[in-house]
Amino acid sequence: MKHIGKGTNIETLRNISNLFQTTSLGVDELLAMVMNTAKDIVGVKNGSLLLVQDEKTCKLQFYQASGKNMGQLKDIDLPPGVGISGHVVKTGKPIISNDVSTDPRWFQGVSEKMHVPVQSMASFPLLIDKKVVGVVQFLDKVDGTTFNDKNVEVLEQFAHLMAKFFQVSQNRNLLNAEFGKLKEQYLHRYTIVGESKAIQKCIKMAEKVADSKAAILLTGESGTGKELFAHLIHDRGNRQDKPFISVSCGALPASILERELFGHEKGAFTGADSQKIGLFEAADKGTLFLDELGEMPLDMQVKLLRVIQEESFIRLGGTETIKVDVRLITATNRDLDKEVRERNFRQDLFYRVNVIKIILPPLREKLEDISDLLTYFLKKHKPENQPIKKPGKGLVSHLMSYSWPGNIRELENSVERAIVLTDEEELLPEAFPFEISQAPIELNVGSSLKDASDSFRRTFISNTLKSTEGNRTKAAQILDVQRSYLSRLIKELGIK
Repeated sequence: MKHIGKGTNIETLRNISNLFQTTSLGVDELLAMVMNTAKDIVGVKNGSLLLVQDEKTCKLQFYQASGKNMGQLKDIDLPPGVGISGHVVKTGKPIISNDVSTDPRWFQGVSEKMHVPVQSMASFPLLIDKKVVGVVQFLDKVDGTTFNDKNVEVLEQFAHLMAKFFQVSQNRNLLNAEFGKLKEQYLHRYTIVGESKAIQKCIKMAEKVADSKAAILLTGESGTGKELFAHLIHDRGNRQDKPFISVSCGALPASILERELFGHEKGAFTGADSQKIGLFEAADKGTLFLDELGEMPLDMQVKLLRVIQEESFIRLGGTETIKVDVRLITATNRDLDKEVRERNFRQDLFYRVNVIKIILPPLREKLEDISDLLTYFLKKHKPENQPIKKPGKGLVSHLMSYSWPGNIRELENSVERAIVLTDEEELLPEAFPFEISQAPIELNVGSSLKDASDSFRRTFISNTLKSTEGNRTKAAQILDVQRSYLSRLIKELGIK
């Protein structure tokens, strides 16, 4: 036996415990490390760890083992409640047996299968919240002596440490599982769907500029996914582990928006009974997303420009200059060039926020994405405990015939509404009743029925061909017609 003092034992325990807090090693590797350390300190031949497999019967199964030929123990199950380990599980107390041959609790079946004679055993419960989850046992001293009180004290310390590892590992696993769920929900919420050239071009641009600190202006109609792209840029960049702060410039009056962006000191105004940091300060080292920038009042534009230029600001009612490192992403559905010409938006601020511009296309310009978007929204809005509804015949072509002025947001709302109101497993075109005022193709009153019909078919087929990049086979599948018939229509209608 190694002569190692109590102070050394405590130091060893502390080092192993610290290792568990900081290392990337798995709990199995750490448990093996603890068991081997305990064996070395006390001078034990073999050690094994058993876990409770069935709480009702207290059935045990070997989980880890050390020593010659002990790896085979993993394939052996112990009958419920049998042996010294079984008694430890039942009582929750350690058992030290220095002559197992005379101990009526000894189950020699394992020893016979392994052809390993055993003289003495020290068996300890693994307790988590006063509940026995397993047993760690040490078999025979190397020097042939029996387990004394000092040996038992040391081994019991290691047993407590192993139990602690299990508890922390369980909590870590629960946290990892919860984090995984949150991450999945986050990714699900901010997923960008679509394979069209238009949207892929935007994605590539966003990924290319993700690591840059340059200000980015996202433009596009309402509902085209500007916030999704702001998240994409943040998540793909080197600030992904830092805060992402979002605020709508059009939702707040100028006075409140100023407080939100820059914060205030205690007593700065009536009701300011405590200090509050602003969004610029909260987004330090991260990303600040200013949505609806075109709605920002002119006096606030001046203050925003100063922060962008100087990378610092003063809280409302304060005197201290606060430095910040913020990556700015802005978005608007307004034509800022026009707003600048009409003096509704400051030209100098426009130049500051418009370093890199990404123009998001409306849904009507990427109709080929409707099929993928439909599939995604059907899954996203699936009612609990119900199968995912399937698109019925002609649904995709029906959806592609509409102009979608509300873009992807309108499509999602329409799909969600159709799912709620449809009892059948399939969604048919009838579940998406577009009003006459929303018709995608303008027809002049006074035209003959044939002219109106030809105009409709010409525009509809042209849009479909555009969505398939001229692929007639794919267009025929979407339109649910034969390719030969589609070719004849293209010729008759003069479609180029």
